[in-house]
Amino acid sequence: MKPILVLKIGTASITKDNGDLDQVTMVDIVRQLAIIHHQYRIVIVSSGAVGTGKNLLKNYSGKITERKAAAAIGNPLLLNKYAQFFAPYDMAIAQSLCERQHFSNPTQFNQLRETFEELWANDIIPIANENDVVSNLELKFSDNDELATLIAVGFGASNLLFGTSVPGLMDQDNKIIRRIDKIDEQILSLAHKERSSMGLGGMVSKLTFARLATRMGIKTTIFGVKTENGILKALEDHTGTLFDPQKDISPDVRTKWLSSGNLVTGKVQIAGEGVTDLLKSTSLRVISVTKIIENFEKGEIFEIQNGQGNSLAVARASISSKEIIEKIKDNTFEIASGPDIVML
Repeated sequence: MKPILVLKIGTASITKDNGDLDQVTMVDIVRQLAIIHHQYRIVIVSSGAVGTGKNLLKNYSGKITERKAAAAIGNPLLLNKYAQFFAPYDMAIAQSLCERQHFSNPTQFNQLRETFEELWANDIIPIANENDVVSNLELKFSDNDELATLIAVGFGASNLLFGTSVPGLMDQDNKIIRRIDKIDEQILSLAHKERSSMGLGGMVSKLTFARLATRMGIKTTIFGVKTENGILKALEDHTGTLFDPQKDISPDVRTKWLSSGNLVTGKVQIAGEGVTDLLKSTSLRVISVTKIIENFEKGEIFEIQNGQGNSLAVARASISSKEIIEKIKDNTFEIASGPDIVML
């Protein structure tokens, strides 16, 4: 069976400054995908709908209802162009509007998988995006980098490509780092905090989700979409920044699902010895928690952050956040441990 390739295309890569689609770049993306179509089962996660649709809204300011409306306008325009550009290659596309619960509910996720399998069996490429019109703010994907990563992890992709407006991750001297074997604090510090004026994500987002993908054994590359034959070269490790999959980690299906599919409903912050303890023993004790950022109930999935707000892990809670406060002085009581924690 052909391996799965997930290609995420950023807004700034396929839209101009005024929000119009960059059709020349889109045509070239399609040309390259047509070349490798017989080698991979391809999923495209394409941004650009909001950027395309917002020009038709009066006095657009970026609030959530306006983004929803812009997405509703822009999605058919975006998909129409993809369909138009794939047509000369006798290739068809399908729209897949995803919501977070599609990944948190095993039944819905299996339906999503079966639909994609049917599309691939008929040589049709699904183009995924968030169903912005009905997605609750609390349940939204942080950006399409997260959606692409969830699809890649959930479907067991061999490759995850983040196509961007920059040629890769730059070092302190503004040179491309060609290969990274581990995304640590030093690597994260190289990411610029700003986002493009058109999209939600940025390099910090891509590094965060690249770290999760590589932990799940997925080869991940950040590359420039406008690099000549960028997609083809990225697959051959000839352009962009390659993040090696972690071969020493073999999570079982349950652990993969925990880290990728479940809703993260709460957040806690830990610091000092708590971070050390988590990294050494993969357990989290009540006394390690310095702050409860968002409440959660027993059995729900919560995110563990360090003092700087960087995500360290996700875990299934053995007690509620309310109980944490009640037991905060207990040096031994664990919130989560072992297979219920997935390090990021």
